Amino acid sequence: MALSPSTIVTAAPSTPLPPIIMAPARVLRGSGLIAAASPELARLGSRPLIICGDRTRARVEADLLPVLDGDDRFEAVAIADYGADCCEASLEAMQQQAIDTGTNFIIGMGGGKAIDAAKLIAHRCHLPIATIPTSAATCAAWTALSNVYSDRGAFLYDVSLDRCPDLLLLDYDLIATAPIATLVSGIGDALAKWYEASISSGQSEQTIVVAAVQQARVLRDLLFQKSAEAIANPGGEAWREVVDASVLLAGVIGGLGGAQCRTVAAHAVHNGLTHIDPEHRTIHGEKVAYGILVQLRLEELIQGSQLAATARQQLLGFYRELGLPCSLDDLKLSDRSLADLQRAADLACVPGSDIHHLPFAIAPSDLIGAMVSTTAGVAQSVTVG
Repeated sequence: MALSPSTIVTAAPSTPLPPIIMAPARVLRGSGLIAAASPELARLGSRPLIICGDRTRARVEADLLPVLDGDDRFEAVAIADYGADCCEASLEAMQQQAIDTGTNFIIGMGGGKAIDAAKLIAHRCHLPIATIPTSAATCAAWTALSNVYSDRGAFLYDVSLDRCPDLLLLDYDLIATAPIATLVSGIGDALAKWYEASISSGQSEQTIVVAAVQQARVLRDLLFQKSAEAIANPGGEAWREVVDASVLLAGVIGGLGGAQCRTVAAHAVHNGLTHIDPEHRTIHGEKVAYGILVQLRLEELIQGSQLAATARQQLLGFYRELGLPCSLDDLKLSDRSLADLQRAADLACVPGSDIHHLPFAIAPSDLIGAMVSTTAGVAQSVTVG
C-alpha cells in the first residue's frame, strides 16, 4: 500500500562527524626525486613561491631552482625566507610576497617550521602546496596543521588547515644530508603518537580511532626495533624505514585519528619549554621526547600507575641508547631558575592546553614535580625490553 504524504516519516538531520583530513593527495618517496620533480610540480601551477629557511636556501638554489628554471612550464619562480621562526610578522611578509609575485602555488622546503609556514601561507591564499622535507625531524610535511611561534621561537598557537598538502616529495638523498640528530629528534616526536593517542582517544570504540591508535602502537614498536640500526647505518634499509615512520606513518596516525588522537602532556610540555629556551638549545622532537617521560611520571605520581612506571623505565633505556634527552640537564635547561620552570609549567597548564586531555586534573605544581624527576628510581643501566 502506498504511503500518503501525511504518513511518510523523515529522519531529523544528524550532526555530521568531523571530516577525516587524512593524507596528502600524492606522496612520492625515493632517491633522486628532486631532479625529476618538475612534472609533478607543474601539476600544481606555473608560478611557485618557494618558502624555506636561510640554511636550506643554498640547497634550494643548488638542487631545486635548476630543475624549475630548466622547464618552460614554469613562468616565474620566487623564494621567501620564513625567518628565524614561523611567526606572524614573517607570515604577513610572505603572504604579501605571494600576492605581489602572482604566485599560483607554494613549495615548502626545509624543516618543520619552514613547512608549517608554507602550509599556512597556502591555506591563507587558497593555493596548492608541495612539501619537500629536508630532514626526518617531524611529520610536518604530511599534516593539515601549522604551529605559530613568537619571533623568539616560543610556541603561541596552532592552526588546523582545511587539507593536507597536495604533493609530498620525500627524497631520501636529501634527507640523508641532514644531521643524524634530526632523525633522532624525529624518532622522539613520532614516539609520542602512541603515548598521547592511547590516552586522548579515551578508549574509543570507533573503528577509525581504534585503527589510528593501533597504528600508533605499530609505529612505537617499529621504532623500538629499528632505530638503533637506522642511526648506526644512515642511508641503509632500516634508516629508510625509520625515515618513513617518522615522516609518513606518524602523519597517517594524526590524519586518521583526527581530534580524538590529539596531543597530550608531551606536546604541552614542549610548548611550555619553548618559552624558557630562547637559545634553541634543543629542537622540537627532543623536547617532545622529554615530555613523554614527564607525562608518564605524572601518571605514576598522581594515579600510582605501575604500567606508566614500567613504560618510563623502558623509554629511559631506549633514550640513552639513541641519545634522546632524559632530563632537564640533558635538555641543557638545568640552569633555569625555579621561576623559569614555574613559567613553563603555568603555560603548559593554561585552560585549553593539551595537557588537560589527561584523564585526571593537573596543576602546575604537579607538573614541576614530574619535570624534575623524570629519571627518579631508574638505574642508569636500564635497557629496552
